[in-house]
Amino acid sequence: MSEEAEAAEEDDDEIAEEEGAEGGGFGGKKLVLFIILPILLLGGAGAGIYFSGLLDSFLGVAPSEEAKVEEVNEAEVPGHYIDLDEMLVTLASKDRKQSFLKLRVSLELGDPQDEARVTTVMPRIIDNFQVFLRELRVEELQGSQGIYRVKEELLSRVNAAAHPAKVRDVLFREILVQ
Repeated sequence: MSEEAEAAEEDDDEIAEEEGAEGGGFGGKKLVLFIILPILLLGGAGAGIYFSGLLDSFLGVAPSEEAKVEEVNEAEVPGHYIDLDEMLVTLASKDRKQSFLKLRVSLELGDPQDEARVTTVMPRIIDNFQVFLRELRVEELQGSQGIYRVKEELLSRVNAAAHPAKVRDVLFREILVQ
């Protein structure tokens, strides 16, 4: 029996060596490939979904009521308008022919209480408008994109001059290029 026991032990050792050679246990590479990598991928995907806001509806997280009320109030409140005097400026040109720009503008205020601040700095606003408009060329006023660029520049200049009052928009009532 002892010979049989020794033979059985040798068979068991050979089988264990063969399994070890085949990689029956988890080696370092297999551990990383089949366990750690999927955990990292799932964790990354979960974080991406959470931070993108896709889970908010499932988790019951909704935007705060105050934020909704502020958005609605800002959209519903009609603007308060201030009409500026008509402006007539000479446009910059390369040749001797002069071109003129006749412009009538209204300013839309977010808060009617800002009107006092805007009217007190009106000379500064007009000056900023005049300086900008005198440097324009006729080519820059052509097309809707040119007019939009002028509108945005006038808006940034009026907001800089009237700060802390907030002007929502600059509205063109009349634009005439001659």
